[in-house]
Amino acid sequence: MKIWLDGGLQDIEAARVSVLDHGLTVGDGVFETVKATDGQPFALTRHLDRLARSARGLGLPEPDLDEVRRACAAVVDANPMALGRLRITYTGGVSPLGSDRGDHGPTLVVALGETTRRPDSTAVITVPWTRNERGALAGLKTTSYAENVVALARAHEQGASEALFANTVGQLCEGTGSNVFVVLDGEIHTPPVASGCLAGITRALTAEWTGAHETDLPLDVLERADEVFLTSTLRDVQAVHRVDSRGLPGAPGPVTAKALRIFQERAGNDLDP
Repeated sequence: MKIWLDGGLQDIEAARVSVLDHGLTVGDGVFETVKATDGQPFALTRHLDRLARSARGLGLPEPDLDEVRRACAAVVDANPMALGRLRITYTGGVSPLGSDRGDHGPTLVVALGETTRRPDSTAVITVPWTRNERGALAGLKTTSYAENVVALARAHEQGASEALFANTVGQLCEGTGSNVFVVLDGEIHTPPVASGCLAGITRALTAEWTGAHETDLPLDVLERADEVFLTSTLRDVQAVHRVDSRGLPGAPGPVTAKALRIFQERAGNDLDP
């Protein structure tokens, strides 16, 4: 297995990032996860654009997107697999202990791990913690994922694969690594980016291709929605068959099933939409 680090490919067993890297010591970094199918990354341009937006939002130097694209191609070529999780990590680099950044320059790591297709439906839970839609990191895909680790562990304890958050004003926001959609009276709705959710790549494509509405939604919409589904890079469109103790029999429902078909068809026809 080979990864990209410090400007070139390295064997994963020998590759090393400093213990003083700001991404490790304080979570000062951004990242992207890209689906790679048979050596072909999906929606890479959109992912790289968001990587740059996240870096700007965190105050990191602008990433060299040409280098990132070369790194992705090199890693995918060096590690052939049917379905992979391509992970791009970009951090503040070697820095003093504490929140101040050093002058060493950023660290770029690109790695690929094998994965499998997700089931057509899954269970989710809601958690009591909130997303801060007014926080400094709102809408940025940063490496500060400890909240997600805690929430996802609780989901697994309750037989679910995802945990859903409200924001500070009680509106439905997002999952630990997914966006959420609900179906009400045959129409698809998803929380707006202003809710504090990440502007997911799969979310944007799904909304564009299905005509979904961005709508402020109370968290308890999950108790009455006709259908619920998640979107993410590795889930694509995934139906929800249970929210907490509420079952949604027959998932995926007709609207979700249509959204899944549309996504698969459009994504299959254009690898970089």
